[in-house]
Order: sequence, then structure tokens, then C-alpha cells
Amino acid sequence: MRVIILIAALFFSIIMPSQNYKFGKISKEELAEKFHPEDSTAIAAYLYKYRNSYFEYAPEKGFQLKTKIHERIKIYNKQGFNYATKAILLYLSTRGDGEEKIWNIKGSTYNLEEGKITSQKLNKAGIFTNKKNKLYNEVKFTMPNIKPGCVIEYKYEMVSPYASNVDEFVFQHSIPVKELEARFEVPEYYHFKTNTKGYLSIKPTIESKSTSFSYKYKVPVSENQSFDPVNHYRTGTVDYISDIYNYKLSNVKALKNEPYTNNIRNYRAAVKHELSSVGLPDTATKYYAKTWKDVARTIYKRSGFGGELNKTAYYKEDIDKLLRTASSPEEKAELIFSFVKSRLKWNGFNSVYSKGTKKAYSEKLGNSADINLMLTSMLRYAGLNANPVLVSTRNHGVPLFPTRDGFNYVISWVKFPNNTTMLLDATDKLAAPNVLPYRALNWKGRMIAENGGSGFINLYPKAKSKTVVNLMATMDENGNLSGGCRNVITNNRALVFRKKYRSKGKEKYIETMENKHGSMVVTDFKASDVSNVSKPVQESFKFNIENQADVIGDKIYFSPLFHLRQKENPFKLEKREFPLDFGYPTTTSYRISITIPETHKVEHVPEPVSFALPDNLGKFSYKVISKGNSIQVVVSNQINASIVSPVYYSALKEYYNTFIQKEAEQIVLTKL
Repeated sequence: MRVIILIAALFFSIIMPSQNYKFGKISKEELAEKFHPEDSTAIAAYLYKYRNSYFEYAPEKGFQLKTKIHERIKIYNKQGFNYATKAILLYLSTRGDGEEKIWNIKGSTYNLEEGKITSQKLNKAGIFTNKKNKLYNEVKFTMPNIKPGCVIEYKYEMVSPYASNVDEFVFQHSIPVKELEARFEVPEYYHFKTNTKGYLSIKPTIESKSTSFSYKYKVPVSENQSFDPVNHYRTGTVDYISDIYNYKLSNVKALKNEPYTNNIRNYRAAVKHELSSVGLPDTATKYYAKTWKDVARTIYKRSGFGGELNKTAYYKEDIDKLLRTASSPEEKAELIFSFVKSRLKWNGFNSVYSKGTKKAYSEKLGNSADINLMLTSMLRYAGLNANPVLVSTRNHGVPLFPTRDGFNYVISWVKFPNNTTMLLDATDKLAAPNVLPYRALNWKGRMIAENGGSGFINLYPKAKSKTVVNLMATMDENGNLSGGCRNVITNNRALVFRKKYRSKGKEKYIETMENKHGSMVVTDFKASDVSNVSKPVQESFKFNIENQADVIGDKIYFSPLFHLRQKENPFKLEKREFPLDFGYPTTTSYRISITIPETHKVEHVPEPVSFALPDNLGKFSYKVISKGNSIQVVVSNQINASIVSPVYYSALKEYYNTFIQKEAEQIVLTKL
């Protein structure tokens, strides 16, 4: 009997159809699923994700890049509702040589109601096209009738006249993917470099096929004797070979985001096909960037880059006046840097190409290239060894491979006769020399020299950003705290403070601080050197905070760091495969003096401790000294690297656990 059951089970497993991913064929099993079988925390999941990108010949237009998309998504709860909205960017040419288009958008939302599958189609009225900026249109739609447990499905097609605009094939997301199929079909005339990123093993199966396209051509009059003089065209056929890259993945785990990640898109599994050359029939082969040297040379030759560095007439008179009192190269650099920051306003656009530095100088407004190429030109005019540095901002990603599209920003680099260097970004009026805006702190930039040479420049600062907190407080017998605080903040942390303080204003900044610490009331607040970026920021204030201790019987219990202690470990993953990006090295120091009530004495203080991360990556020290009715607390926490390898993740996670527990330890007072 047991054998018969096993045979029957095997038989049914063979004849049972596999999951049907044909568009519109949604199953009750998909709708009934309450949570993802391998990730119960998933708010949604791709049940099926399909993409086919291929080249198709169009008469009078040549080869065009076409893409077909089909996606089916399960939404488990309300937190997953944002996956019901899809936004697609379409490139707009600034040269009038065509634009990307989308068509045949279809979709439906499926729900299981009283055991029956119901559906509601995406209405054309729910599809919107908006101009995102000068370069892109955005097509956006939101699926109708979204409920927890529903399944949404949509498909569409796109066409692009630009062979180089092959979007990245993304195989991993912040939600799981059950089944994924992708296909890239390339004619023999186009050659692409294949760059893989992420931590999944991705290897396509490659096949080839023969195909052809037809075209019409005009017959010369000398050969048109026997033809109708009106219809003097012939049709030709071209045979060619296409390579097809097929990707198929199942049960791709979600890539979980976590603090100190930089841009999570840098680490998701994906493949980027970058055009390296095009050799169409009867035309010369055109080569694109293959190495970083090629990238640098190509960008430098553009009139909007290298050409702008040689223009000096429009600013010459102003810079000559400015430098009359300058005595050292460093002083020249800082004077020019301050001048550009004060004269020009950044328009919010990132670019490596200038729209015209002279125009920007006149209008006092420009993009990142306008401003920082102008800055570099002025530094060179002053006799300094200055070069532009190509940067990819954090939201743009990290250019892991030589690519013309990998950079979207530019800053300036100066080397002085004593071999010290300075990185400058004049787009931010609150930035200082070697203190770049956070958006530009993204691994390495590519410096391009006048002679065509280039090299990588580490964008992360070496100098630590420090916060020194001096707090003097008096505690009453009810556990309320009053006193004064004086903070000194340097470098990148000072830039963060300056931007926040400037954007909020004094009153809103104080309100935010009070709300953050619950019952805190702040008075006599003062911020010094907010505008003077050459000095640290200093803030001072008086405060009152209620209920900073637990009063139980004749004892008082409190953490000596009060509202300053860190309460939660930001690192929660069991394992992390991507680096930890702190942005810049830091030191946080607390020097706290506490006067306890005269009615009490100190019964217990935490033991001193000092411990470090491996390889000098960080260090924590903690010390409490009690004398009479006074308690002195000295705490220091250092992170000595901007980037920490994931091999140290377990150690770093434990480091945070340990110091958080230490900061939570309590002082005990008892009544006299």
C-alpha cells in the first residue's frame, strides 16, 4: 500500500503543471498566501519578474533598443502598498535625435473575496506622464483596489533610439523574488562589456541565432532603365548573428537595508551591459570608453569640461584684485574658494559638464560643473596645481567599472608645494576645505590632469569629526535635572550642524531639540561660528529635564549619560555582506559633572572600562569618579575609519551592544 501511495505521489508531481506565469493567469494559491514562505518579514514579493531587451531594425531609423517588462507582485500587508506604484523614466534628447517611448501598458489587481478571484484593470486615466527634469519624462501609474493579500500584475513595452541606454538588469531587491527571467539579445554589430555586481553568483546561458532585416535603397538613374521612373527603389536583405544572454534565477533573497549602508543599490545583484563599440555595415567602427584612462580622456575633450578650464577673461580682473593680499598658495586657494562660494549659487543640478562658466559667473547661478570647473580654472590662473575630480554622488552609485555614465558630479583638487592636498566643493556655501558635502563622500573620485593623465582620489576625509560635550548638571531628590551644556563640533559634523541650523532657524532648531529629549526645556541658547567655516561650531544652552532618574524608596537610580546615551544598536542583521559606510571618522566625547542632592550619598557607580575594535577601527572608554556630592563622568567613543569591511560586522555589532549596555548601567544614590 505504501508503495502505491509513493508511486501515485510521484505520478501527480510529474503531471501537475508548474506555476503559470502567463499574463493574467493568477492562482488562488498566490492570493491565499499570507506571508512569504522563506521570509516572514517580507512586506511584498516579486512572484515573477521578466525582462526582454533586444535590438530591432526599423527602416530609416536603424537599430532601436526595445524592452518588454512583465512583473507580478504579491502584497502581504499595508507596508507593501508602495509597490503598487510604478515609475518609469524616459530619456529626452537635448540634441533632437529622438526620445524614449513607452506603450502597451496593461495591468490588473487581483483579490480573493469569499473564495473567488476578483480583478480590476488599470485604467488609462490612472497613467500619468510628467516632465521630471530637462533630461527625463516620468511615466507613473498606481494599481487600483490595493488590499493586503492582493496580487498586482502589469506589463509594458519601451523603445529607445540609443543603443547605449541599456538599463541595468536588476536581480535583487528589498523584497524577495520567487522567479526571475531576463534576456538580452545583441546583434553582432554591437559589442558590450558585461559588469556584474552584488553577492549572488550570476552566470547567463549564451546562445546565438541567425536573423536578418530588410531595407530599401534608391537605384541610381544609370541602373534604372527598365524600372518605373516613379518607383525606383529596390529591397535588400542583410543577414547577421545575434548573441542572446539568458538569465534565470529562483528564490532570490531580499537585500535588507541597514544604517551606514551608503547606497543599497551599490550592493544588489545586477548586471550592467555597457556599450564598448559599434561597427555597422559599411561604416567605420566607433569605440567607446574601455578603461578609466579612456573615460577621463573622453570627458576632458568635451567642450563643456576641458574647454571651460581654459577660459579666464571673464573673471581675470576680479581674481587679480582678490589675490593682491595673498602671500601663500594655501591662502590663495582659500580666498578663491570663499569668493566662488559667495558669488555663485548652486541650482541643485549635478553634472560633470558645464552649460557655460562665463554665463554662470554672470548670472551667479550654475550646476556643480559650472561652479567647480570655474573654481579649478581660477586656481590654475592663480598659479596653483589644480585639477578637476570626477565624482559619483551617493544617490548615483559607485562606478565599479570604467564607464562614461558612472560620474555625475565634479569637485576640485589642489596640490601645494609642500605635498599637502585640498579637496574643494564650492556648491555648498557652508563647506570648508577638505570638508565635502555628504553627497560627495562616495569612495573614490577620478582626478583628470591637464596632460590627460588621471588617477583615483580618496574622497573620504582623514581628519576626524569631533563632538565634545561638556555638561554640568544638578539633580534634585525627585530625579529632575537642571544645568548647562557646551558643545564643540568640528569638520563634517560641523557642516551637518550648520546645514540643519541654517535650514531650521534658531527657534525651530531649539524646538526640535526639546522634542527629541521629551521633557527638556532649553533657555539661553547660543550658536557661535555657524557662518565661519574655518572654526568649529560651538553651541551652549541651559536646560531643565524632568524625570531623569527613578526614585524608589530611599534610593535614586539613573544613567550618568541621561538623555545622551545611545539606547539602540543600529546593527540588527545576523550577517552583512556589504561594507559599513560611516562617511567620515568620528570621536564623541562626554565630560559630565553631576551634583547630587544633599539629602543623598553615592552608594554605587559603574566600573570603568575600555575596549577596542580589531585593527584599531574603534575604541570605547568609560569612567565614573565619585567624590562627596559630585560625580564626574568621562566617556569617549571613536570610529577611526570611514569604511569598515563586512568581515568586521560581528565585532562591530558586539562593540555597539557592549557600549550601549555600559552606558545604560546606573548610578545608585541612597538617602543619608
